[in-house]
Amino acid sequence: MRVGVLTGGGDCPGLNAVIRAIVRKGVPEYGYSFLGFRNGWRGPLEALTKPLDIPAVRGLLPRGGTILGSSRTNPFSVEDGVEKIRTNLQNLGVEALIAIGGEDTLGVATKLHEIGVNVVGVPKTIDNDLSGTDYTFGFDTAVNIAMEAIDRLHTTAESHHRALIVEVMGRHAGWIALHAGMAGGANAILIPEVRFDIEQVCKWVESRFRMDYAPIIVVSEGAMPKSGPEGEGTEVLRTGEKDAFGHVRLGGIGDWLAHQIEQRTGKEARTTVLGHVQRGGTPTARDRWLATRFGLHAIDAVHDGAWGQMTALRGTDITMVPLAEATKELKLVDPALYAEAEVFFG
Repeated sequence: MRVGVLTGGGDCPGLNAVIRAIVRKGVPEYGYSFLGFRNGWRGPLEALTKPLDIPAVRGLLPRGGTILGSSRTNPFSVEDGVEKIRTNLQNLGVEALIAIGGEDTLGVATKLHEIGVNVVGVPKTIDNDLSGTDYTFGFDTAVNIAMEAIDRLHTTAESHHRALIVEVMGRHAGWIALHAGMAGGANAILIPEVRFDIEQVCKWVESRFRMDYAPIIVVSEGAMPKSGPEGEGTEVLRTGEKDAFGHVRLGGIGDWLAHQIEQRTGKEARTTVLGHVQRGGTPTARDRWLATRFGLHAIDAVHDGAWGQMTALRGTDITMVPLAEATKELKLVDPALYAEAEVFFG
């Protein structure tokens, strides 16, 4: 059997580890051959391929990014996109496809499965917001990068008596902000699931300064204030442009917060936007472990004909869940978990 592999959406540490595990088990144990599709769904759309064999995946375990490349291409927004994929898979002799990606990539995989394409999914998202799995690889690396940044910023905040805002990834879910903020000792954590009161944030800032400490505020890019002057109550956008899946480009909430804090408290405030730094570099041990296990179980699923299924971590076990279930809703931060973090605010 020839198996196609693709990585879609934003890159993250651990993608190469998945590819490596798929090939390292699939070739010797099942006798499969593999074809990598380049640049996400553009690969099967345009027949952009890369050979995948054991020599091609050597040395990939610690390597960030993805050797296959990625994109946010949506074949369902391309004229005759689905038929082009079917035709190209058939012409290339690809009988099964492993799609590694997040909500959008696996959403496409779900639709392709419904029309008869043999697809298995592997969950990948920095934001850890895919339902059906406890954790996704890449998340632990992003949290550790954010935590290290917060640790470093504590010292400069204290030295210059400034309020420092750290803007992290998190369009709809605040998992990175919550984990990194708690681990880094942040004085406030603002997430998309809970709209914040800017007056309360300023009170936390002032309270921190009264104790002769400088505050650190961690904010998800998708966090939104409750109400007030123009610009509040909605997401802060870099541009109004949308990608192929209808997502606008977020960014700027950190700068908006810094301006509001300075204006309302008279205290100096600065913003650090971690951005794509969270995606880059070598994966943590936990992400290498999880990505490798996902790859091993994904090729097992292909061998078992478990089409329309996705690998998932439940506790310490890897299980299979229907793609439709995993992509029907986002996994958001539980209010009870956020309440735990609120103990340390101010």
